[in-house]
Amino acid sequence: MKECIAMLLAGGQGSRLYALTQRLAKPAVPFGGKYRIIDFPLSNCVNSGIDTVGILTQYQPLVLNEYIGNGQPWDLDRLYGGVHVLPPYQKASGSDWYKGTANAIYQNINFIERYQPGYVVILSGDHIYKMDYSKMLDFHKAKGADCTIAVMEVPWEEASRFGIMTANEEGTVTKFAEKPKEPESNLASMGIYIFTWEKLRKFLTEDEANPNSDNDFGKNIIPNMLAAGEKMVAYPFEGYWKDVGTIDSLWEANMDLLNPNVPLDVWDDAWKIYSRNSGMPGHHISQTAEIDNSMITEGCRVSGKITQSVLFAGVTVGEGAVVEDSILMPGAVVEPGASVKYSIIAENVRVSAGAVVGERPEDMDDLDKWGVAVVGEGIAIGKNAKVGPKAMVVKDVKEGEEQW
Repeated sequence: MKECIAMLLAGGQGSRLYALTQRLAKPAVPFGGKYRIIDFPLSNCVNSGIDTVGILTQYQPLVLNEYIGNGQPWDLDRLYGGVHVLPPYQKASGSDWYKGTANAIYQNINFIERYQPGYVVILSGDHIYKMDYSKMLDFHKAKGADCTIAVMEVPWEEASRFGIMTANEEGTVTKFAEKPKEPESNLASMGIYIFTWEKLRKFLTEDEANPNSDNDFGKNIIPNMLAAGEKMVAYPFEGYWKDVGTIDSLWEANMDLLNPNVPLDVWDDAWKIYSRNSGMPGHHISQTAEIDNSMITEGCRVSGKITQSVLFAGVTVGEGAVVEDSILMPGAVVEPGASVKYSIIAENVRVSAGAVVGERPEDMDDLDKWGVAVVGEGIAIGKNAKVGPKAMVVKDVKEGEEQW
């Protein structure tokens, strides 16, 4: 019997990451030089004392499944509990894809029941943050809640992008609106929930029986519990949190690692972010290299100029090449004389000599003239080719070609 287990939703397609998720589940997208996005909620679990995690996969799960393995890098290789990958599976009555976040949990009720938990934490696999779930659980129990929802204040002008909670002075949720046009509050749901399992099981079962339901936590489970008068409370969170489900937010979160004023410290041994290390040798910085405020990971070879950028393991930047305000994922090669600016370069991309990918806008306030360029996994950018701002490259660009 476990007091609390976690269910981590990692099956989304990640369509807003375009080229980066054509062959990769969103939680498996590389982040911060040596991590993948899923490392953050997994590390939060083990650091919070939660040793049983079900990972619900669906879209392009191969790399994610291989990466998780037996859970050893996160100390989740347990005889009782540990990490379990939970894809949709065929039953006697047929086979169903996960139809929504609530349906995904419903289809795994038998897994949850194996551990007879008192509480279940529901997490998303596409958020970058550090949170002690044990403190949130203590809050949940102290309030006598049936559901506790982690919330944070967002700017009022952005509130319509989120599920918005209205809570009284005691923290009890009185209203919930999914992406309201005219929000009454700026308390945004972070998509992190703790449920008393008995109550959640009841509402999941009722939701599944409703043929008109979207089978979604935000659209169905939360509103239904609120309408039924269940005790729901808002848990305030004040640390760093970012949903990296878009190109711009993924780029911003990587850049935040380089900002000393942003409270996202991946070097903090007191709350370590664990990962499956690449095992590469130390990086090499040549005499011709120039590096300013950048993160360089193991196995990199740098002979060019790097400014305000994140380089993952095994990246090569040739002599005379320039990389600015960009993210280069594992195995990317920028040949001598090439330029990469305001871009996300996926794994094993080759930017040939003299090629230009992205550019720094002269006027950052003119949103029509700037945007992050993205080059998908394994793409070759030919010699002297040019890839413009906001371009989304999903096939090779030949020598001298331009893509905008």
